[in-house]
Amino acid sequence: MKIQILGPGCKNCKKLQENTEKAVAALGIDATIEKVEDFAEIARFGVLKTPGLVVDGEVLISGKVPAEKTIKALLAKE
Repeated sequence: MKIQILGPGCKNCKKLQENTEKAVAALGIDATIEKVEDFAEIARFGVLKTPGLVVDGEVLISGKVPAEKTIKALLAKE
């Protein structure tokens, strides 16, 4: 599974990455987590408001920081 965190590195982006890493560890998922800070690449995903969470090329969340519990539920569906 490829997970991408979209955002310029603000505190919300860092919190989303932290929550995502915890969710992946809790679920025992084999995943790579990549930080995407390039605005052109973020725009290609259609994300206008960061942070964004992308799993295997699909934007699941944009513009908010979900709790670890929410991310676990999303990743369990994938």
